[in-house]
Amino acid sequence: MLKKLLVGLWMLLLCGAIAVLFWQNEYKYSLPTPIPNGYHAIAMGSKIDLKCCTTDSRPVFIHFFNPDCPCSRFNIPHVSGLIKKYGDRINFKIVVLNKEKNFTIEEIQNKFNAKIPVYFDQAIAKNCGVFSTPQAVLIDGSQNLYYRGNYNKTRYCTNADSNYAQMAIDSLLKQTKTPAFDALALRAYGCSLPKCTK
Repeated sequence: MLKKLLVGLWMLLLCGAIAVLFWQNEYKYSLPTPIPNGYHAIAMGSKIDLKCCTTDSRPVFIHFFNPDCPCSRFNIPHVSGLIKKYGDRINFKIVVLNKEKNFTIEEIQNKFNAKIPVYFDQAIAKNCGVFSTPQAVLIDGSQNLYYRGNYNKTRYCTNADSNYAQMAIDSLLKQTKTPAFDALALRAYGCSLPKCTK
């Protein structure tokens, strides 16, 4: 009887540990990021002031990144692939949103294997209506907000049918109508700002 009780307690403890790990590493990041108090929404099509990082008339793609956010780390290969594929037609930028640690431009560029501009300016996120990481923002050649949202419905960006950011890029470059994205594309998921919390 004691042996069965100990085995039962051990199994209960094991299941509890698995549940905690699943919550910490997966489930909580699949929940929408809470909208912060005082958040000012920026509508699609709004003019975005990007004096800091506009260098030519190409569309601008801003990757909002927090090196401490697991979701940001998981999609580094996907973002690197977008930079390689579209870098000659899209002006890519990375905005690091982390007030807790100092990172160098070179460290961030090395993570993405790309020598693209890196900014540490929280105001860019506010101007674009971004309040979580990772988030993609695509601004057309007239500096209008074309897309703000997620990269994919999976954390590792492995579902080709939901490559939302890439779909937005393709649509803008082909000058077709903006795709009708579902809530998973446009509702923020990931890590809250300014700290990597949920």
